Amino acid sequence: MTTTRLGRTDLFVHPIGLGANAIGGHNIYANIDEEVSKKQIHTAIDHGMNFIDTAYFYGLGRSEELIGEVMKEHGKRDDFVIASKASYTFVDGKVVHVNDPEFLVQSVDESLRRLQTDYIDLFYVHFPDEHTPKYEAVGALQNLREAGKIRAIGVSNFSLEQLKEANRDGYVDVIQGHYNLFHREAEKEIFPYVTEHEISFVPYFPLAKGLLTGKYHKDTPLTEQQRKHPLFKEETYLTNVEKVDGLRRIAEEKNTEIGHLVLAWYLTRGPIDAVIPGAKTPEQILKNMRAAEVKLTEEEIEEINKIFQN
Repeated sequence: MTTTRLGRTDLFVHPIGLGANAIGGHNIYANIDEEVSKKQIHTAIDHGMNFIDTAYFYGLGRSEELIGEVMKEHGKRDDFVIASKASYTFVDGKVVHVNDPEFLVQSVDESLRRLQTDYIDLFYVHFPDEHTPKYEAVGALQNLREAGKIRAIGVSNFSLEQLKEANRDGYVDVIQGHYNLFHREAEKEIFPYVTEHEISFVPYFPLAKGLLTGKYHKDTPLTEQQRKHPLFKEETYLTNVEKVDGLRRIAEEKNTEIGHLVLAWYLTRGPIDAVIPGAKTPEQILKNMRAAEVKLTEEEIEEINKIFQN
């Protein structure tokens, strides 16, 4: 199995992981079939995709529960590298993010129960809150690492300043952030710092709501909901489709799909050790894994960079 090391951790993962927000994520997607969700996890593990990224928010714990059921059925905990996250609470029906140590300790214990495991490989603070010093939140996770409940520490959706505060004592191993070919701010804001400190960067939304898979064309009918998203608005959408079309020749020459080409390009970025595209079927998981087989030349890497530079 092809594996890569996440930063300076002792976690070795397949470079293509599974973003599991559609695994039991009934609050995110409609009409989720939990048996299909479990088949996705089994398919991933049976084919060497060992890195599964979940969170309490995905189904308000249901994603973790389904993953836990599959781990128990599979029988080999070491075949899984599980990442989970916490910060979400609800007050009067509204989302409130919490990072204080007591909350994080409780959240990890609850995740352990749902996952039916003794340890979580990577645990993130999902979103920053407004009041907790970030080094205190990470310090609580460090105590849990020393207790053997987690193996690595992550933060998600943190600004550079928040990341620096969180990493005051050098405990942060991974940061997860919004990054794709259309959304590249992290290259200037985050990449230099994480490279210097050997922190792995895991991008979410790597395929930009499917726009970077190549399935959209200028005349593709869009839903009203899609048209509200900045990437799909009027002239911006047409420009974005034109950029994606610029990848078709390279993909054809590589005998691969545009989405695979894009995922492979991310893996050429220094701080990115793994990507976590989502999937809704076992077949999509197998297709995503093919991205790990795509090898890009320096010329191809630079050509893709130029197409999306602005």
